[in-house]
Amino acid sequence: MSFLKKLKEKFTSSTDQVSSKFKDGLAKTRSQFSGKINDLVSRYRKVDEEFFEELEEILIQADVGFETVMEIVEQLKTEVKKRNIKDPADIQSVISEKLVEIYESGDEKSNQLNLQDEGLTVILVVGVNGVGKTTTIGKLSHKLKQDGKKVMLAAGDTFRAGAIEQLEVWGERVGVDVIKQAEGSDPAAVMYDALQAAKSRNVDVLLCDTAGRLQNKVNLMKELEKVKRVIEREVPGAPHEVLLVLDATTGQNALIQAKTFKEAVRVSGIVLSKLDGTAKGGIVLAIRNELDIPVKFVGLGEKMDDLQEFDAEKYVYGLFSDAIESSEDLD
Repeated sequence: MSFLKKLKEKFTSSTDQVSSKFKDGLAKTRSQFSGKINDLVSRYRKVDEEFFEELEEILIQADVGFETVMEIVEQLKTEVKKRNIKDPADIQSVISEKLVEIYESGDEKSNQLNLQDEGLTVILVVGVNGVGKTTTIGKLSHKLKQDGKKVMLAAGDTFRAGAIEQLEVWGERVGVDVIKQAEGSDPAAVMYDALQAAKSRNVDVLLCDTAGRLQNKVNLMKELEKVKRVIEREVPGAPHEVLLVLDATTGQNALIQAKTFKEAVRVSGIVLSKLDGTAKGGIVLAIRNELDIPVKFVGLGEKMDDLQEFDAEKYVYGLFSDAIESSEDLD
């Protein structure tokens, strides 16, 4: 059975709303990426070097990243020889299979949140201003609350005007407490207060907002390190997650941000916001393959439940769903 047929059987007849969200959220990327691959396949009668060169360009334009593209294309060349593929139409299924394999071949780091079975789980959320960090915290708190967790928010972004109020609005919408101090306060002091409150109120998950001034400012990284030290001191083993929020629409800039934050605060997972707003959704693969950090959540729309746990197969289904659903026979 071809890989695309496997995805067709798994998702097209499914009542799973999540696969539909991936399909809808990746519409812009799919129209560019799949459209170009379909055009490529229709123009070639055989799979040759020129075919692969054009495929490389398509993948790079989708922000898959140069290193990752080279790796994918080399693997495809090997598979084409091994399976004796002559017809370009037969390579689409192999491409989709390799995209999933590339994503899943990294370090065995789970896509799941590291939630503690007992006691307080502390999640530090970092990222530059404008990436959708506060909105992500709000949506994640909603998701955790839906899962039966008692959640609290810490308003640690004390420098950006309106950041505390924005988090408070989310706290009211979701129905969770927000621990704050005055604008301009020491973020580490806010974290200390929030940790004490979370422990005394038997909270399950504390989501900590942080400052997000430009990532190339040394003082921002020092501030994050200071906040992290306070958390480690007050809750041994915490933070249990350091989630970096990246804006998918910024493409390769997101990779640069990820490298900077990874060095400063040992990022454990990525939240890729605004994936529905870009035609270059290949950035998911570049982040996973070049930084070896799992993408734990993706933003697929504006609604409260549009922050979804990342799933490599659903992602590839979202990229190829038009081809999958229109084909009568994928074998």
